[in-house]
Amino acid sequence: MTRNHPALRKSVSNVDLYSDPSPPPQHASLSRAYTTVHRQRSNPFALPRGPRQRPAGSHSTAGQFADLIDLVENVTNATAPAPQNPPPVPPKVKLPVAPQQAVQAERKSNDPIQYAKPFCEYLTNNPTVFHAVDAVAKDLEATGYSKLSERDSWKLKKGGKYYVERNGSSLIAFAIGEGYEPGNGAAILAGHVDALTAKLKPIPKLKTKAGYVQLGVAPYAGALNSTWWDRDLGVGGRVMVKEGNKIVSKLVKLDWPIARIPTLAPHFGAAAQGPFNKETQMVPIIGLDNSDIEGTEENWKPALLGGEGTFTSTQPERLVKAISNELGITDYSKIINWELELFDTQPAQLGGLSKEFIFAGRIDDKLCSWSAIQALINSTSSSALSSSSGIKIVGLFDDEEIGSLLRQGARGNFLPTVIERVVDSFADKGITSLVSRTYANSFLVSSDVTHAVNPNFLNAYLENHSPRLNVGLSVSCDSNGHMTTDSVSTSILQRCAEKGGAKLQVFQIRNDSRSGGTVGPMLSAKTGIRAIDAGIPQLSMHSIRATTGALDPGLGVQAFEAFLQHFESVDAEFRE
Repeated sequence: MTRNHPALRKSVSNVDLYSDPSPPPQHASLSRAYTTVHRQRSNPFALPRGPRQRPAGSHSTAGQFADLIDLVENVTNATAPAPQNPPPVPPKVKLPVAPQQAVQAERKSNDPIQYAKPFCEYLTNNPTVFHAVDAVAKDLEATGYSKLSERDSWKLKKGGKYYVERNGSSLIAFAIGEGYEPGNGAAILAGHVDALTAKLKPIPKLKTKAGYVQLGVAPYAGALNSTWWDRDLGVGGRVMVKEGNKIVSKLVKLDWPIARIPTLAPHFGAAAQGPFNKETQMVPIIGLDNSDIEGTEENWKPALLGGEGTFTSTQPERLVKAISNELGITDYSKIINWELELFDTQPAQLGGLSKEFIFAGRIDDKLCSWSAIQALINSTSSSALSSSSGIKIVGLFDDEEIGSLLRQGARGNFLPTVIERVVDSFADKGITSLVSRTYANSFLVSSDVTHAVNPNFLNAYLENHSPRLNVGLSVSCDSNGHMTTDSVSTSILQRCAEKGGAKLQVFQIRNDSRSGGTVGPMLSAKTGIRAIDAGIPQLSMHSIRATTGALDPGLGVQAFEAFLQHFESVDAEFRE
């Protein structure tokens, strides 16, 4: 820490100028009620402002902000009022302010901003892949979708709406048009719902070092990068619990700051510069234990909560107690196993001077996945399905960030088997040729987030291929087949967007950079379905905190809904 010479110190700092001017309460204790974090602050310089009536013939780019200056049109035609002595004093009229509910009621159904707050709440409330899929399932059920099980026979009907999960971390939802016939095509949106994270190791209990209790974790995909330093991390996931003669899965979320990966101060020189070892230097701290200097240290051994040989006996004792308390479990031996991970506890929120941004964790790719589900819900009303002869499908896959190789990933057979079972439910004979026809008549939009242009690194982007926030969906292109986009698929999506009033942008990586991947190529190659890659732009991809536009979730809904609603008519234009 650097110390200033006394002559260079200022008597008043910037902190003093913005400190709370009110005196502290008398006899204040040091409880949380009197800390600066929880004290109600007032601004002595703020003056109350009432609503102001806007003159006729004026307009304002401020919209709802009544305190900005209006521009009066037709100034040259305005007639100056006749001089009066003394001038009349107009009566004071207090204009009523419309309540917030009335303002919201006036919003058009296609107003993109209406999706910003619900999306932020979705991100904050569902930090793990299991929570995210569970929340989507509840939304679907609330709008008339029925849950299916892969282990049961399916009895489907035309006009029906269904969803099926796999592993609790992947989900496919679909709706069948009233005019559906086996062999007809499907309009498919597919993305991934997993995100970079750090997962607890099978035995995460570590020996206390220098008084710190630590937690053994392993990076999932590109997690534990530099953005994970000094973040407030919670713990969540799913817990397998024995109830009677059944083993059930329960979701748990400890959403207060539990873990932290501390940086080494730059004062230590080269040791603080990195590169850093993720196994030994990025180990989260979760508590303190100074029993070694207090003379009460015992030989280190695993906790025996639940009894010797149980799963909980291998886990950190305080973590077992916290999770058991959260789930209402009193017998620790009932916990059979769990899959837990770390997550950033800072909530998703609107930002920017006019709140035009969304700052959040786990935007990749819950942004496109959530928007796709909202579009499916909007486009599968009874009236919409009555005029449809196809299938509308949204697939949310796990494990995309690590290659999609597991059964709940897009490389598995999840999507093909769902389509096959739908065809089989309505076919009168062998379905092999009907499934092939279905694939040939279908179209896939692989919807993964793409890179928004960063103003500080414009030279890293390809000119005319730099998507902006709050503009619209971006088509992703790649000359080496990392994306499925081609001229035919671009034309189809463009026609759907035109019919739905949506705007498209385009992104392609520079020749001297490398492209990422999506679920599009693997799904299209496996089935032969025509496909395009198109996603919502975001900044800071793979950071623990990222940025998108406040309008972008809604613009994504608009574009995806246009595809689901208009694909059948657009596809007819391209049929040979």
